[in-house]
Amino acid sequence: MSAPEQSRMRERLVGMLTSGGILILLIVVTAAVTAYIQPRFLNHLNIINVLRNAAILSIVSLGQMLVIIVGGFDLSVGVIVAFASVETAFLMGLLLTWLPDFPVLAVILAIMLAVASGALIGMANGIFVSLFGLSPFMVTLAMSSVVAGVTFYFTKGIPIYGIPDFFLTGVGRGQMFGVPVVAVIGVAFVALVALMQRFTSLGRHVYAIGSNINAARLSGVNATWLLIGVYAASGATAAITGILLTARIGSGQSTLGETLALESIAAAVVGGVSLMGGTGRAERVMLGALFLALVSNSMNLIRIDSKFQTLVLGVVLIAAVCIELLYGARRRHG
Repeated sequence: MSAPEQSRMRERLVGMLTSGGILILLIVVTAAVTAYIQPRFLNHLNIINVLRNAAILSIVSLGQMLVIIVGGFDLSVGVIVAFASVETAFLMGLLLTWLPDFPVLAVILAIMLAVASGALIGMANGIFVSLFGLSPFMVTLAMSSVVAGVTFYFTKGIPIYGIPDFFLTGVGRGQMFGVPVVAVIGVAFVALVALMQRFTSLGRHVYAIGSNINAARLSGVNATWLLIGVYAASGATAAITGILLTARIGSGQSTLGETLALESIAAAVVGGVSLMGGTGRAERVMLGALFLALVSNSMNLIRIDSKFQTLVLGVVLIAAVCIELLYGARRRHG
């Protein structure tokens, strides 16, 4: 085989690996192999469990995706999940005592306040990054320490109960035509972000900032406020993830979301989001989240040690980063 032919074959291989098609193929192969090894995989309850986990990971990964597209990282999403969980459970209990005749209103108010809190934390991240020019890595890492400290100080590590049953059965454990309500919510969020990316000037501006922030500013894009908005969106999606997890487990816990920062970055990168910024699609991030949820479920069914599962997640992330770097190098060299 000649050198040009080898080069074209290598480019086609890299293109396949970075396309959504290969991700769908990986999902199908992983599901088929797991079903062959462990028939319990095809159990209805297990499929429901996989869809719930994938939906929850998809939502937090959407915010992470937007931050990575503009050239940053958000390591604080995990602690925002825990903060929102504790806040939601506490506020629901408090508001239900104030509004005993209006339980739905109490739940809605608690959810709105938790989402607003997550957005404010994300906004603080964005202000430090965009206005003060600090490193996103250091800012979000420091914010993680602050928020985790507040959450643990408030709860002392003790779960908070008192969530109304209709919220648990209707949202966290509910189903709609056989599909988990959480999965429906996850797909709705993915569709919303995908439409924003494809058909709005906001989506184009986010890509423009990630590709070249100076050029975007010269083109009239308000990069400062848009960066703050992207980090606020990441905080809000993390808070929504915390609320959904709370609805699923039935209590507010300060330990929720411990691994979600790494998992959300992994889902985004596996889904084709470039660590160099400027590239990424919501629907492919959803596939990345589904793949990771599937791998995790498969390892649980096969009874692989949890420590080894963390190792596998790291290997998947490294492989995805290597493929992304190869693809990025190919794009830079035409």
